[in-house]
Amino acid sequence: MGDHHNLNLPPGFRFYPTDEELVVHFLHRKAALLPCHPDVIPDLDLYPYDPWELQGKALAEGNKWYYFSRRTPERVTGNGYWKPLGVEEPILTSASNKRVGMKKYFVFYVGEAPGGMKTNWIMHEYRLFGSSSSTTTTTTGSSGSARSSSSRRKGNPKTDYSKWVLCRVYERDGDGDDDDGTDLSCLDEVFLTLDDLDEITN
Repeated sequence: MGDHHNLNLPPGFRFYPTDEELVVHFLHRKAALLPCHPDVIPDLDLYPYDPWELQGKALAEGNKWYYFSRRTPERVTGNGYWKPLGVEEPILTSASNKRVGMKKYFVFYVGEAPGGMKTNWIMHEYRLFGSSSSTTTTTTGSSGSARSSSSRRKGNPKTDYSKWVLCRVYERDGDGDDDDGTDLSCLDEVFLTLDDLDEITN
């Protein structure tokens, strides 16, 4: 992949999407095999790459990198691994409070699990809500008219929902804020604090 920063974007454009926009306008369209406009987020097999190797491979905006990746339980890179930080956060639409996706938090550790050294690299991994149960809806869809019509409306692309995630990676500074001055969300801070407590108790 080449450098995707400002690729096909007008002058002065800044890619600064909300969680809802990442899920609804990018990830959903990707999973449903629909075109994305602007088509700027590349496909990237994350796990061979350490986070500092994303420059020139993922879409860069400020200190953040964005890319689509195939969903996989393997989160080991050449020099470390991504450790999950517990529960997932639901992504809701602003208009109707409908749950459309889930956001999972990871911290990058250098070395081999479980004894690696924690870094300041953070990853948000977004998946579509219900993607983990997409295989079961196929078998239960014929039992009820509502689910049957929903399955028919989605068609074949629904089987691809569980395969794609959208990742946002960034390195927070020593104060716990993003390099561009944007504060971490409350849940970011809670998850990172819980992770620190786990290390102390262990």
